Amino acid sequence: MKHPLFQSLSAALLLLALCACTAASPDQTPNPPPETAESVETEPVLVERDWSAFFQGMQGSAVLYDPQRQEVHVFQPSLAETRRSPCSTFKIVSAFAALEAGVLQPEDSTRAWSGEVFWNDEWNRDLDFSDAFHSSCVWYFRQLIDELGPERMQQAVDRLQYGNCDLSDWSGARNQNNNNPALTGFWIESSLAISPREQTEVMERIFGGDGSQASRQALEEVMAYETNTPYQVYGKTGMGKVNGVVVDAWFTGFARQDAQPLYFCVWLGQSEGASSPAAREIALDLLAQWYAAGDS
Repeated sequence: MKHPLFQSLSAALLLLALCACTAASPDQTPNPPPETAESVETEPVLVERDWSAFFQGMQGSAVLYDPQRQEVHVFQPSLAETRRSPCSTFKIVSAFAALEAGVLQPEDSTRAWSGEVFWNDEWNRDLDFSDAFHSSCVWYFRQLIDELGPERMQQAVDRLQYGNCDLSDWSGARNQNNNNPALTGFWIESSLAISPREQTEVMERIFGGDGSQASRQALEEVMAYETNTPYQVYGKTGMGKVNGVVVDAWFTGFARQDAQPLYFCVWLGQSEGASSPAAREIALDLLAQWYAAGDS
C-alpha cells in the first residue's frame, strides 16, 4: 500500500498537469465569439412628394412603398402618420386571419342571408367570399369575424402590427353612424385605427411572405382589378362616415410588375368630393405615373 504522503503528492502533481494543459500561453489570444446571424432591419428612406395635383383640393395623403429600393414615397407626411379608422380595408386582414385559421374556406364559403333587407341590394342574398368581398358586404364579414373570435383576431392584428391593434369595441358600439349590430364593428369608425403608411407596411407583411401561399392567393384573386396595364393592381376600398358625413375614404393594396411589388395607400379625409372611388382613382393615377416614369 502506498504511503498517504505519496498519495497526496501524486494527486497534487496530477492536478497541476491538468491545469497546465488547459491554460493558455501568455502570447495566445482567445478566439473571439462567433458573430451572430441576426439581421438588422434597414429603415426605408422617406421621399416626400408633391402629388397635390392628383387630389384636386381634397384633404388626404398617399404612400407608395417600394421594398426593393427600400423607399417610402409620401404625400403629406403628417397625415400619412396619422391613424384613422380602416373601415372596409380591414376586410383584407379579417379575411387573411380567417383563411389562416381555417374559418374561411374559399371553395365552401357561402354564408346565409338572415332575411333582413339592407340598403345595398347585393347584400340581400346568400353570399360566398368572392361576392361578399367585391360588394364589401358588412354583415358577411361581421359574421366571419365573430366566428374567428376576439382571441384569434387579436393574435392576427398583433402578428401584423396593425396600427393600434385595439379591438376593445368588439361590437362597434362607439360607431356614431350605425347601430345595427350586423353592420358595425371595431373596424368601422370605432376603436381600431391605422395610418396610411402603416397600411402599406401591413400589405407588405401579408403579401411579402407572411402566412400561407394559399391564403395570399385567395386574397389576390378577390383583390385583383382589371386595369389593362402591364402591371397588375390588387386593392380594397373603404369608407367611414360620422353623422352621415364621409370622414375616411381609402384605397390600399399593391401593384406588381415583373414579380416586383409596390405597396400603396391613398386616404381622403372630410372634404368635398371625398369618397372611396375617388381614393381609388387617385391611387390608380399615381401608379400609372409611377410606372410611366420608370420609377419601378
